[in-house]
Amino acid sequence: MAIKKRTYRPQKKLTFIDIIKGNFLNRDEVKIHYKYFLLVFVLLMIMIYSNHLVSKKIEHVNDLKEQTEEYKSRNAYAQSRLIKVKLESELGKEMVQDSLLSLENHPHKLLIKLDSTDGGAK
Repeated sequence: MAIKKRTYRPQKKLTFIDIIKGNFLNRDEVKIHYKYFLLVFVLLMIMIYSNHLVSKKIEHVNDLKEQTEEYKSRNAYAQSRLIKVKLESELGKEMVQDSLLSLENHPHKLLIKLDSTDGGAK
């Protein structure tokens, strides 16, 4: 078996337009080291996918934070209502002990408006 020797052929200089068109992939250097380029491509795809997963996790964590804030506010509201109910029941028990009745109609607030500050005398 004869081993094929590679002869060095000077290639034209790589330009920006060649890179844009993808002509650099046809060069001999790339054909020799295609395994490394394939490895770099696979690693880049893995990195992009892992970043995508991380961004999904961050969105999920933010949604959970919003839910916890909502549940905390609901809990605070429920606790304040519970305290009011306990106070009303305690007051009701003490009123019964003192033989007092609770009001069915709550009292009205009277507002008196004066025309002037000196009582109307000029």
